[in-house]
Amino acid sequence: MHNRQEKISQVVVTAGQMRDIEERIFAEGMPVVALMEKVAGLIAHRIQQIYPHFRQGDKSERRLTANRTSPDRDAQGTQGQGKIFSLISPSLNPRVGILVGPGHNGGDALVVARELHFRGYEVWIYSPFSKLKELTSQHLQYAQSLGIPIYQTIEQLPDSDLLIDGLFGYGLEKNLTDPIASAINQLNELPVPIYSIDLPSGLHTDTGEVLGTAIRATHTFCLGLWKLAFFQDQALEYLGKAELIDFDIPLADVEAVLKDTPRIKRITSATALATLPLPRPAVTHKYKEGHLLLICGSRRYAGGAILTGLGARASGVGMLSIAVPESLKSLLVSHLPEALIIGCPETETGAIAQLQLPEKTDLSSFNAIACGPGLTRDATPIVEEVIESDRPLLLDADGLNILAQMGAIATLKKRLAVTVLTPHTGEFERLFPDVPDAKHDRVKAVQEAATQSGAVVLLKGARTAIANPEGAVWIVSESTPALARGGSGDVLTGLLGGLLAQAATKQIPVEDIVTTAAWWHSQAGILASQERSELGVDAFTLTQYLIKILSN
Repeated sequence: MHNRQEKISQVVVTAGQMRDIEERIFAEGMPVVALMEKVAGLIAHRIQQIYPHFRQGDKSERRLTANRTSPDRDAQGTQGQGKIFSLISPSLNPRVGILVGPGHNGGDALVVARELHFRGYEVWIYSPFSKLKELTSQHLQYAQSLGIPIYQTIEQLPDSDLLIDGLFGYGLEKNLTDPIASAINQLNELPVPIYSIDLPSGLHTDTGEVLGTAIRATHTFCLGLWKLAFFQDQALEYLGKAELIDFDIPLADVEAVLKDTPRIKRITSATALATLPLPRPAVTHKYKEGHLLLICGSRRYAGGAILTGLGARASGVGMLSIAVPESLKSLLVSHLPEALIIGCPETETGAIAQLQLPEKTDLSSFNAIACGPGLTRDATPIVEEVIESDRPLLLDADGLNILAQMGAIATLKKRLAVTVLTPHTGEFERLFPDVPDAKHDRVKAVQEAATQSGAVVLLKGARTAIANPEGAVWIVSESTPALARGGSGDVLTGLLGGLLAQAATKQIPVEDIVTTAAWWHSQAGILASQERSELGVDAFTLTQYLIKILSN
């Protein structure tokens, strides 16, 4: 069972794939009504866990007061005229408002309403649609027979302590219009938590795009399998805290639908840690544990070289060589005494003019090369040289900008060795100007970039996405805005470079090691932000937390 749950937690599907999986389940004999009962029962149980009752000091009744201007719900919330809550007399049980749509998402919500009603919660229903699916209509009729109040307009809605959003589930594609769009905007203004079933109403299931307007949930219960929207940056401010409600979809049905398509997977701690090149054999030596060449830094950006080196140190790579302009050599030695610092001739602007490797050493002496942080574009000949090498190559920062000038796709197709690219959105658009807008659908964009270029592409973001040339995608499912600071990307370059060098000696697939590095980097940021606050996670501090992840 544990193995099944781990596999299910990794799967990410489109709306079309989820529809096909459910249709297989129904065709095999699972009644729709039975599945609805099961799903809604799980949701009702979670609501009861989160809101069992109020402590004496927390008891409160919130009453709608009309004709007042509402304050901002939060920094990204909706502004304007509306209704707000005033806190008045105490109430023993949470009052739950259930928002019911016309489809089976609304049916789920109505079963939740019924179950909470039976357990003593004060429940009311908002059902603004005149036409409902047959099963949803039956549940509404039964709720009415139980005496649960039902309202059809937003102006009628009574007090509540939380709202459950069952207006629209996965598969919505058309923009929402009035009156429902206006109702959602007013609901977003209410200072109460909103729990969405499957997906906040108004979000596109695959792209995470807001279809006119959308519920700003504080918590979302994703049903069965993770949907793509949960990993699109543009959806994150609407999703709140997300959790998967596993209703026991058979793995065989998932495999049957996904078998012929490139997989999209969520990176979990189990998969990431399993890929680390650990443990080491009892008898080994430094060159068996990978030799990485970092090419980084300039007089203008000396810090980039230091941070990249510190990231590589944390990877545990057996041997680390760092090529920098000669004027930075003593500085790098002071920060990384264990590394071999290679001082190179430099241009008038302080960039590396040419690689000057130690005697009897050339680029083929290394297991992997990472190039880019702090170089400046004056180091273009250096980037051209490493691209022509036969070594696994990681390009970042100015390495990517120089590659873009060379023509990324045509240049990379000529490489015989593995290439890994780690762009942020701006760099990605310069590298792949003909790939669809990465801001609109990051997953599709990174898939196309990797397929066209033959590289493993890591697109940085709040939900970092990684794709290999076969079109498979892996997504880092959690991160922290604490990483939105200068130098964080340099740390990732060093960490990933060190792991790539180790992977080359152990025959670990490159895409697996890239996903592990991305997960490790994000987890270090999360841990550091928890212990030091988001403002306390500078890039140097981040390097110190990398090793803590493995000891936790």
